[in-house]
Amino acid sequence: MTSRRQFCLASATFLLAARAGRAAPSYAVVHSDAEWRRLLTPAQYDVLRRAGTEMPWSSPLLGEHRPGRFACAGCDTAAFDAGTKFESGTGWPSFYRALPRAVQERADRSLGMDRTEVLCATCGGHLGHVFDDGPAPTGLRYCMNGVALSFHPA
Repeated sequence: MTSRRQFCLASATFLLAARAGRAAPSYAVVHSDAEWRRLLTPAQYDVLRRAGTEMPWSSPLLGEHRPGRFACAGCDTAAFDAGTKFESGTGWPSFYRALPRAVQERADRSLGMDRTEVLCATCGGHLGHVFDDGPAPTGLRYCMNGVALSFHPA
């Protein structure tokens, strides 16, 4: 019969081994916290580095409809083509598809919700979340913080 001590030791060993197997992702663009604070505005830092959320309807990018690309404001990696932008009515810039290999997704269970977080694949900056209530052809809604993006006209 397994003793309580053996059970606790085995459980702790299992959890530590599982955590060790999940190495933190490495990114092509890396800065210290002090460098990020110097490179970004306070609002950009809050969203990109601390996974904050800007106020809805506050982004000038909501009204941006020219051809071009939306890029990560932290590292300037192109993340979304303007042709995939749509009016979601949520108050945040929304897209139905990210550019190939531009973003990473991971589970986000913060605030008592099950969501999928969207990160820049180059610097790891928090861009927003993706939901499965978007339009055709993908059915996805990449709900992005405008402050985490910059726009480059075509």
